[in-house]
Amino acid sequence: MNAQESLFGGPSAGSAPPDGPAAAVPLAERLRPHSLDEVIGQQHLLGPGKPLRRAFETGRLHSMILWGPPGVGKTTLARLMAQAFDAEFIVISAVLGGVKEIRDAVERARAAQARGRAAVVFVDEVHRFNKAQQDAFLPHVESGLFTFIGATTENPSFEVNAALLSRATVHVLKSLDDDDMRTLIERARVALQAPPMSEAAQARLIGYADGDARRLLNAFDNLVALAGDAAELDEPLLERTLGEQLRRYDKGGDQFFDAISALHKSVRGSNPDAALYWLARMLDGGVDARYVSRRLVRMAAEDIGLADPRALRLALDAAETYERLGSPEGELALAEAAIYLAVAPKSNAVYKAWGAVRAFVKRDGTRPVPLHLRNAPTALMKQLDHGRGYRYAHDEAGAYAAGERYLPDGVEERFYEPVARGLEIRIGEKLAELRRLDAAAREEDDR
Repeated sequence: MNAQESLFGGPSAGSAPPDGPAAAVPLAERLRPHSLDEVIGQQHLLGPGKPLRRAFETGRLHSMILWGPPGVGKTTLARLMAQAFDAEFIVISAVLGGVKEIRDAVERARAAQARGRAAVVFVDEVHRFNKAQQDAFLPHVESGLFTFIGATTENPSFEVNAALLSRATVHVLKSLDDDDMRTLIERARVALQAPPMSEAAQARLIGYADGDARRLLNAFDNLVALAGDAAELDEPLLERTLGEQLRRYDKGGDQFFDAISALHKSVRGSNPDAALYWLARMLDGGVDARYVSRRLVRMAAEDIGLADPRALRLALDAAETYERLGSPEGELALAEAAIYLAVAPKSNAVYKAWGAVRAFVKRDGTRPVPLHLRNAPTALMKQLDHGRGYRYAHDEAGAYAAGERYLPDGVEERFYEPVARGLEIRIGEKLAELRRLDAAAREEDDR
């Protein structure tokens, strides 16, 4: 994220013909809104009666954390706030800045205060600052020297110090939806005096941008620059302009889900080569690698389960590794996970058991908990026989209370049936022995 990030207004926010000095200004900057009424998207925060709209209307600016994906307008929103309250706008990049930049910001805020002017300190990518750097803002926020606004693409619950977080309101910004993106395309087209864009090309461009308005505008700007005297901005022109950057399938289209399905079925079918191929196709096509990592975790739980419990941990480790390294280095961890999942023994026994028990509970109704399994923390509950007759498994031979019942009365279903593969071979053998002990104990009780 940088100073070009915008919530993006219409041509009134800075449109100009493509020739002249304004042509050198990035399109995202030229379309930057000058008021809330020019903003596209974020209506859950900026619509009538919504939190940030009320802050503007009541004149009560507050410290806040703006949390959202790239290109949704965090920087521009902070600028609009400073502008609305005639405050000095002081920007710090946590990626490039450090203690010196924080001190400079404090001095600028003091100078503004001396002139009778408020100040807004905006920290871009605030999660990149360490604890000590984040703590440096606290006394000045508390004293009212400046209003603090932090922007982050990461969950502030994990990345922002609790002390700073407690002094700021978290506002969650959302990716622009398809309708917002179409509105933005039209405003950009008017600003650049560009020819119309086909529906198919719009759909491809919106899929490529993936909710990131700045990404969309940069691509559209390049498209128009290379369009020449074309009467229409169509798909072939878009493909020539973006080349390998353009997704080979739309985010929500059939090809996208077909590729995911192919990856999942290749893993389930124990074919590591095919799993690697579809993984590479998806990443090459522009899919978010974090989405792929979540799918790998699901595969580990759904198709491998207890046949190899290490698979789930390895998939989670791969997801965490990717978060730390990003692309392209982190993609190797995803490839490792895909291969491991493909060659691991397969079992959907847990998946089937969970589905079966959920369906049973939904149709069966609420059965009472057997008295011997109930908690008895008070004397009254003990008088009502809560917990009476319960057998503590650790006091029994082999730490197993043979014959004890744990399901409600009348429920005899078996939901989990392990398969004869991987670790579940051993699990199946153990369950068979425990069931044999149960049957023997109950037969003894019946005598």
